Amino acid sequence: MATSAKSEPKGAAGLSREQLLAAYRTMLLSRRLDDREIQLKRQNKIFFQISGAGHEAVLAAAGCVLKPGYDWFYAYYRDRALCLSLGMTPEEMLYSAVGAAEDPNSGGRQMPSHWGHKTLNVVSKSSPTGTQFLQAVGCAEGILKATELGLAEGSRGDEVVYVSTGDGTTSEGEFWESLNTACNLKLPVVYLVEDNGYAISVPVEVNTAGGSISKLLTGFPNLDVHEVDGCDFVASLGAMRKAVAHARARKGPALVHAHVIRPYSHSLSDDEILYKPAEEREAEAARDPIVVFPKWLVDHKHATQAEIDAVAADVDAVAQAAVDDALGKEQPGPETVHFAVYSPDVDPTSDSFDTEDDPQFSGNETTMVDLLNVCMRDEMRRDPRILIFGEDVADVSREAYLGKVKGKGGVFKVTWGLQKEFGSARVYNSPLAEANIVGRAIGLAQRGFKPVVEIQFFDYIWPAYMQLRDELATMRWRSNNMFSAPVVVRTTYGGYIRGALYHSQTGAALFTHNPGLRVVCPATALDANGLLRTAIRCDDPVIFLEHKHLYRQTYNKAAYPGPNFMIPFGKAKVVREGADVTIVTYGATVQRAFAAANQLAEEGISAEVIDLRSLSPWDQETVYASVKKTNRVIVGYEDAISWGYGAEIAARIADDCFPWLDAPVKRVASTDTFVGYAPRLEDAILPQVEDFRNAILEIVKF
Repeated sequence: MATSAKSEPKGAAGLSREQLLAAYRTMLLSRRLDDREIQLKRQNKIFFQISGAGHEAVLAAAGCVLKPGYDWFYAYYRDRALCLSLGMTPEEMLYSAVGAAEDPNSGGRQMPSHWGHKTLNVVSKSSPTGTQFLQAVGCAEGILKATELGLAEGSRGDEVVYVSTGDGTTSEGEFWESLNTACNLKLPVVYLVEDNGYAISVPVEVNTAGGSISKLLTGFPNLDVHEVDGCDFVASLGAMRKAVAHARARKGPALVHAHVIRPYSHSLSDDEILYKPAEEREAEAARDPIVVFPKWLVDHKHATQAEIDAVAADVDAVAQAAVDDALGKEQPGPETVHFAVYSPDVDPTSDSFDTEDDPQFSGNETTMVDLLNVCMRDEMRRDPRILIFGEDVADVSREAYLGKVKGKGGVFKVTWGLQKEFGSARVYNSPLAEANIVGRAIGLAQRGFKPVVEIQFFDYIWPAYMQLRDELATMRWRSNNMFSAPVVVRTTYGGYIRGALYHSQTGAALFTHNPGLRVVCPATALDANGLLRTAIRCDDPVIFLEHKHLYRQTYNKAAYPGPNFMIPFGKAKVVREGADVTIVTYGATVQRAFAAANQLAEEGISAEVIDLRSLSPWDQETVYASVKKTNRVIVGYEDAISWGYGAEIAARIADDCFPWLDAPVKRVASTDTFVGYAPRLEDAILPQVEDFRNAILEIVKF
């Protein structure tokens, strides 16, 4: 139930005069740094500015309650006063504004006010609004899991996760997804909604039904809700204390709905005069905490006017010194642009990940499903930090049923039996919400876990795309290697299953296009086992594409290769040698190209077939060597022929191997349509053996 906090007229909530003056100093310093940045932007000395003006009181209050380097913080771009309270310096903030190499937030890679500080546990903030909620939930989940699994380094026992937002962002679906999980699992998350009445120019009543987010949340179980005047420092301190105490006591999440003001425009790219009349701006000015709080301190004898004036003078001097310091700092050099796209310490393309030439085979040949399953078993036995979750991945959700039923273990049974062996703390079902799966995984990874999550069908991965593209792929680079998220995202992929347009999608290029992601697509059971082991042991996020059609084929079976079998990323496999034409392909089209090559061998045409296996990175060396040998190349892929992954490979070959080509690079791919359900439609749409055969015949005649 929501409760309202009012300012205490006496006692100042137990804070000393020094603490109250320190809070005022933080609030004023936050405002003055905003003012300095605005001035620098108008002088073209910095390139963007977004302020925390009007939010300072509740943020200074939060800083009095939360513990830097102990609690975890997913801060919002207006949280300057909180970050100052936690220990970020004015200089560090202005290093971000000028894009300095020394900027601890991002090394000059992100815009100002995108807070991130490794030693303070302030996790790198991105520009998309709302993506932070699920990561905060995952981080909090990691706190409880570390305790549950006895991983002493992962939890101190009572730390909490702070996550903040403006009211406008509570309209995002991920806000509601995060609350659903936080309340369901009683996670120690403290939400701060800084409601300044606007989302840029859109007022709160347009964004939020009824105009009050806290009133909408009263039905969530285990959620402690407090509504407060966020311009009132003492009232805000009381609300934050109650919320944080609730979370520290492991009673569940808490939410503080703080009504604040926004005396400046949304950013310097906005002009609030266009949509806020003078009387509204005047009413906001009357509540300005920078004006109201020092007057309150003097009126209640907590400070003298001379002390207030001394704080102001000191703050002005500190802010100016920070400006002078920041303007002398160097920007990062152009030679740094590739640093931390991927892990600079763990290289999954290296020989240390290559045991392919020494498999320790045992048992009978089995399917891709089985070898994926046994790889995860091996890795979970090796590393207690590995967690597996997603839709339907557990054997059962109701543990009382274990032993009574066979168990689900995924739609395709890839994770069957893992929960029975490793327990429900490590293998568990998620809500039917793809962004929830990936966002939580990112937060868990930041707490030292290794999430191996499943998106049930590639066709339905798109609700998670914001988390995948803007968060997972960018985390390491945007934080200048301060934070990382080595998550493995397994997802089923592809057609040839009569699955129609919503169960047959491909589209690897949508992930290979993103720097920071490793993308693989094995064609055989053995490769799937070795590549998944590499994916789990590497330190980068991996999109692991498992072709549904290949799960139980007989032609791609293999025996178990042992618990240390690994295939490095970026290493293709020549599955058939030839001299007349090279076919570069991957996934389910490997076997079709192979069959076509075998047929034409009887007619005297020798085709070499290369299975890329790893799509990002890809093995240029092997492909180029083959092209230089055969002088003709076909690129085969299952996606639509236009704009697909194979188009990039074809373009690179044309660019780099043109002197050796005796014919234009040819592509074999699907039609530029969706995939139909009827077998005749699907066969006509997807590349078949005959398509490869015709392409080979055509190119050798050129």
